[in-house]
Amino acid sequence: MSDAELQEEEREVLLSIYEGDNAFKQLTSTTYQYKFGDDNDPRSFLVEITWNENYPTERPTVNMETFYNKHIIPSVKSKILSHINAEAEQWLGCAMTYTLFQSVQEHLSELIEDQPESIVDISAQAAKIAIGNDAAEQDEVSKKPAKKEQLTKAQKRRQWNRVDGKGDKPRGWDWVDIVKHLSQTGSKPEPEA
Repeated sequence: MSDAELQEEEREVLLSIYEGDNAFKQLTSTTYQYKFGDDNDPRSFLVEITWNENYPTERPTVNMETFYNKHIIPSVKSKILSHINAEAEQWLGCAMTYTLFQSVQEHLSELIEDQPESIVDISAQAAKIAIGNDAAEQDEVSKKPAKKEQLTKAQKRRQWNRVDGKGDKPRGWDWVDIVKHLSQTGSKPEPEA
């Protein structure tokens, strides 16, 4: 069988296996996604597998850089990718997309053990990982108090006069005096002949 025939056969098998499974999604005839974990769970992620022309005799392309995975820390992404690629090497020449998804499902707990369990933990880790910011620089920035704008008495009085007691500008503050406006822009009288 040629690679194209094997791909067509695997496509039919995948669609029949995952029929009705909301976690599975076929984007194109050669790109498939599977979501592991529940929605709004900081430990859930999406694996995207794309077949190339020579699949299954060559490994498929695995993508973890989807928008859904923005909360997954880089070390966890690389751990998942290395697991999938190692598994794919074992199954070269065979239909492997279902096997790869199942392998991730079976090893899910150990693959995401380094992933924080809450969004607060993720942002804290992201702050630690931030490139170019060391702890000393961050401490200096956090120690500086915010400078409060100081207004003079005249500036405060002018500001108070612009608004009423509730902080709103008076009704009609931006209205244009129509008579004055038309007298300035109106047409010029025609000379009498």
